[in-house]
Amino acid sequence: MNIRLTASPLDQVSASWLVVGLFEGQDRLPDQVQGTPLAEVLTKEIDRKEITGSANELTPILGLSGFAAGSLLVVGLGKREKLDAGVSFSAGYTLAKRLSGKARDSVAIALPEVDEARLPAIISALVEGVIAGTRGPGLRKSEPNRHEFGELTLVAGSEPSGAVRQEIERAIRRGEIVGRAVNLARDLVNTPPAEKAPARLAERIREIADGAGVQATVWDEARLRDERFGGLLGVAAGSDQPPAFVILEYRAARKEAPTLALVGKGVTFDSGGLSLKPSASMEDMKSDMTGAAVVVAVVEAAARLALPVNLVGYLAITENMTGGRAMKLGDVLTMRNGKTVEVLNTDAEGRLILADALSYAVENEPARILDLATLTGACIVALGLRIAGLFGNDDAFCEDVQAACVETGERAWRLPLDDDFKESLKSTVADLKNVGGRWGGAVTAAKFLEQFVGAVPWVHLDIAGPSWSDSDGSSRDAGGTGCFVRTLVTYLETAAKVEAASAGTSTV
Repeated sequence: MNIRLTASPLDQVSASWLVVGLFEGQDRLPDQVQGTPLAEVLTKEIDRKEITGSANELTPILGLSGFAAGSLLVVGLGKREKLDAGVSFSAGYTLAKRLSGKARDSVAIALPEVDEARLPAIISALVEGVIAGTRGPGLRKSEPNRHEFGELTLVAGSEPSGAVRQEIERAIRRGEIVGRAVNLARDLVNTPPAEKAPARLAERIREIADGAGVQATVWDEARLRDERFGGLLGVAAGSDQPPAFVILEYRAARKEAPTLALVGKGVTFDSGGLSLKPSASMEDMKSDMTGAAVVVAVVEAAARLALPVNLVGYLAITENMTGGRAMKLGDVLTMRNGKTVEVLNTDAEGRLILADALSYAVENEPARILDLATLTGACIVALGLRIAGLFGNDDAFCEDVQAACVETGERAWRLPLDDDFKESLKSTVADLKNVGGRWGGAVTAAKFLEQFVGAVPWVHLDIAGPSWSDSDGSSRDAGGTGCFVRTLVTYLETAAKVEAASAGTSTV
């Protein structure tokens, strides 16, 4: 998709579709609309309450004379005071999903009227949403049902000054890279499980890394035995497909700058093992590698944006199956850091593979560790399908991640990690058991992971809810969502600015 910026009058913009945003309850039409044939139509429809401007409302206007564009689409932006990156992303996704059902040579979008300081973030999010919205989950349909636009034109209300134009163009480029990263994560999740066995997925990740200039190292089963990854090997034992461990290294900051470790759960299909899931609960279990997919997408986006950060991704990849060598209830596994774990539920496998990955990450002395995992159904019970559970051992780190969530409109809620939750993880035969009691399952899972991070500042995101959508809606598709790619890129950009300030350099 070729994306360009123009300041042409709306009625002179040539495109298959021209999209105009409208705020809810605004007392006057956008300046770009004033004096055009669209102004009269909108005034009448607003008076009749056929158009309200509510968020993601779509109203096509066909056959309007006086416009170079073939058709017009009015998209609701909600209340003006609530317009932020999250709203902008959602609007972009909604309009793109509506228009991408057919191949379009060109689509133009009138930029909303916001102050210059906020404009780059709004534009980036809008572009991210448009790119994500033109990509659906139908990867294996015989005929594609979504089509990327040939050209996307963003129409400014007036010709921006040189400095402002540069900021806008940077925002457009950022939005395109981040939007494609979101789609990369979604595509990896939506890929059928037979096509992403651990070794095959690891090679696909290596190809992605090579294309972005990121160093990728893949460990096979033999190497994992040498490296004492008892949790990953234990979970993989029930599958005919061997496990893999992938290390992604992107270092673009000074050597002394802090390194962030991103750790991702990569269970390419989760049957539950001998603690077998019901069939209905397995239908979306190709998505149990969302954490790994998000890490891949974030590292790739950081590289393509040339962010001045040091970033290492650790991906533990396996299937959880029921073969004759599958781990059994009562088995004891020895993790990378030497801790022993009694397995009392083979469907609590994510924490076992993350234990090895976190232990290894700690050995490499990062400044901070963040892991993402579709870890517990209990987190969905607690927070629903749209909000991730956030846990951590460092208040400042948790607050930084939450601040990035606020900037992007993605939602995470901090949950407790009190020491008394560890009591339920005590085992009579090993250092730990892999499940606690009936209550607070998301917390006990996080408390288990905490035993493998030592004193390193650490955040755990339980993304079981927002990682997947069962239903189709105007501003999202069924399937993988690519959640928290946008948030973590934003977090890295902020971290880069902090590091640049401490080093006396610039990130621009």
